[in-house]
Amino acid sequence: MRALMENWRKPSYSGPDDGNNCVEVAIASSRVGVRDSKTPARAFLTFPPEAFTPFLEGLKADAPR
Repeated sequence: MRALMENWRKPSYSGPDDGNNCVEVAIASSRVGVRDSKTPARAFLTFPPEAFTPFLEGLKADAPR
């Protein structure tokens, strides 16, 4: 799976503090990958595309305001 996730992208908005509190996202044909931008060589999560949007919605709902 790691070989399929080659096009990692960091968001243009990384956070209000030091800019390192973010994740990177990669899209493959059948999976969407998410990893910590500070430790890209470590493990990452993958989701089927139809599960990625609900994952993001859950994160937004739990985010401090």
